[in-house]
Amino acid sequence: MTTAGPPATVALVHGYLANRFMLEILGARLRRRGFRPRPWGYWNMQCSLLVHADRFARRLMDLDADAAVHMLHIVTHSMGGIIARAALDRYRPAKLGRFVMLAPPNRGSFVATRAAATFGRVFRPVAELSTEPESLVNALPMPHDVEIGVIAAEWDALVSDESTRPDAPHAHATLPTFHSGLLFRRDAADYVAAFLATGRFPAAVAEGTPA
Repeated sequence: MTTAGPPATVALVHGYLANRFMLEILGARLRRRGFRPRPWGYWNMQCSLLVHADRFARRLMDLDADAAVHMLHIVTHSMGGIIARAALDRYRPAKLGRFVMLAPPNRGSFVATRAAATFGRVFRPVAELSTEPESLVNALPMPHDVEIGVIAAEWDALVSDESTRPDAPHAHATLPTFHSGLLFRRDAADYVAAFLATGRFPAAVAEGTPA
């Protein structure tokens, strides 16, 4: 799948305990489908995810100001989606296109809830991604007036299907894989590319409210 005109830029963000190298396969597949991937990463796994959101907001500012960027999409995996949500609350790019989240804990992770009492003080994102109503992830505003696509993993051991669904209009699809498997499946890249290009997932897998 290709896009008309100059290639749209895609800011890619990985999840917790991951790194930019895990985005390479997805990025390469998006490049072959006519996009210009720009992976972004973070290393500190103990600080608040809001620290990363501040940095990612600055990255979005830079891309928004780049004359070579005419359209800026965002594609995230896991906690990367929450970082992007917080970043968009800080800075909304004028060139913002569509936003695709892979396995996002939009309403928290049940694993984080179980681990928060033990690890939450040292690893702050664990507590921030709890399913508790007062947790950070459940207090963050959801970006509106942007087309959102969510791809969930059917066999996700970290995030429930319900928790992937944002409190905003969105398109939703589920693939038969594990939490991190979405980064490496060819069909996941196809769904991401389709949504970035059209605002829709393939009809055979689309669920929920169209963006």
